Amino acid sequence: MQELLNHPAVQAGFAPFLAALITAELFQRIKLSGLAIIAGFAVTVYLASNFSIEPLTASRKIVLLGLIAAALGLMLSLIRLPWFSFLLPVLGGAAAVWVVLRILQQHPPQEALLWGAACAAYVAILIWSIDKIEHDPLRSASAATALGMGTGGAALVGASALLGQFGLALGSAAAAHLLIQMVSNRTLPAGRIFTLPLALIAGLTGCVAVLSANLPWYALPILAAIPVVAWLIPLPKQSLRIQIVLLTLLTFAIAGGTIYATWRVAGDVPF
Repeated sequence: MQELLNHPAVQAGFAPFLAALITAELFQRIKLSGLAIIAGFAVTVYLASNFSIEPLTASRKIVLLGLIAAALGLMLSLIRLPWFSFLLPVLGGAAAVWVVLRILQQHPPQEALLWGAACAAYVAILIWSIDKIEHDPLRSASAATALGMGTGGAALVGASALLGQFGLALGSAAAAHLLIQMVSNRTLPAGRIFTLPLALIAGLTGCVAVLSANLPWYALPILAAIPVVAWLIPLPKQSLRIQIVLLTLLTFAIAGGTIYATWRVAGDVPF
């Protein structure tokens, strides 16, 4: 049993998917099915790492901030504060700088400043764009699934197993949320309890993977396009299943492009 739980496919795929599936079903009646995303991520953290914060490495900062984001997202899902939508990207950008600060200290000042600004901008853009669709369960779940899978897959190819598991756990948890909507042909509440921790964890994971692994920097702008596409793409007035298929095809095409671009760099594969 322990060997099964230690398998990466179980830790980053099956376990978070199952945890998210159960959580979404249990909490949908009180409109908190968005808790599925942090439930899936927490299971992976428990199986693949631990919840210890000492020493406070970049990956442990991601876990800590992810849990804080979930608590904040829960509060914002219960209490609507419209002005907070302007503050969340700023807080996300500041969190990104804090997470990568120790890594940046190993670089020359000008280079560190550039990378710090880039990471802050990337996380801020993710939070801002996915917050635009937090009220739309189809778009947010599709974007979350592709963003998690794309980030995790690219990080794995870029030789970072733990960061890859973080991203894949998000994608697997979001896929469970999306699957329930597709099977039942009805929407599930998402909200900021779903979108905020997803965007923050995925964004921080991507930044750390670029700075400490072999994820190419241009993978981040590609990944940032996923929630934007999910937000802006017009959908036909047909069944939810058709809309989900269309959103999944478009967002996963972008995620696949990110993984391929990383594989090309890591394996030195020409186009």
